[in-house]
Amino acid sequence: MKTNEDLAAEFAAIRPRLVGVAYGLLGSIDEAEDVVQDAWFRLGRVGRAEIRDVTGWLVVTVSRLALDVLRSARVRREEYVGPWLPEPVVDGGDPADRVTLDESMSMAMLVVLESLSPAERTAFVLHDVFGLPFDEVGRAVGRSPAACRQLAARARRHVAARAPRFEVDAAEHRRVVEAFARAGAGDDIGALMELLDPDVVLRSDGGGLVTAARRPVRGADRVARFLLGVTRRYGSSHGFAPVMVNGWPGLLRSRRDATPAVYALNTAGGRITEIYIVMNPEKLRSIP
Repeated sequence: MKTNEDLAAEFAAIRPRLVGVAYGLLGSIDEAEDVVQDAWFRLGRVGRAEIRDVTGWLVVTVSRLALDVLRSARVRREEYVGPWLPEPVVDGGDPADRVTLDESMSMAMLVVLESLSPAERTAFVLHDVFGLPFDEVGRAVGRSPAACRQLAARARRHVAARAPRFEVDAAEHRRVVEAFARAGAGDDIGALMELLDPDVVLRSDGGGLVTAARRPVRGADRVARFLLGVTRRYGSSHGFAPVMVNGWPGLLRSRRDATPAVYALNTAGGRITEIYIVMNPEKLRSIP
């Protein structure tokens, strides 16, 4: 039987992965950490002899708790002011040091996952992203392995239909992000237009706490003008700092008297197809 010290050490070792699983299901680091802490408290109340695989027990328990939170969060997100975007994981901030983030959990992917049912999302994230067998997925979702296999298949088809269809080279993506930063900071609408896909979509999340677009902005011309409006509000002297956002090159814009903003970009064929701007201060508390 494991001692308290053994359990604490095992929990500390797996904790970043547990937070990563919960974050993939919830899109919120704060909620993910609460779920993981709740799982730890529950572990302390369970008889040690009942658990042969502590890691497996924790993954399933965290998944169950996150699924419950996700179901209740759906109601709150339907009443959210403007587009709801996931809380970004920005390298250099405290959350990035605590989360083992799968490389597929980009902002774009998390936005797509928001359109799935809670059960579909859980089956997809646990099986397709984190590699759990369907019997363990079934324990988390409360359905048979066969039913979970069907849930994951439906989710997979939906993700394939909405996710980017082109493989993006990391170096090319970084080049586009850097060019975007220069054009945006330089107030250069012509340079921006060259970088933007004609059907580009911009979503900004202020949560009703700061000024942001209440609806997605569509089309290169409208997006370029919106971006330049943001630049003028921040001031041209406050440019972009390169950061990693959910494992991909992104940007941070900040100044002393304004809420910082995190930019995540989707690119294809050397052009920007989607822009996500997170400005809700409640989602950026970990950023210096």
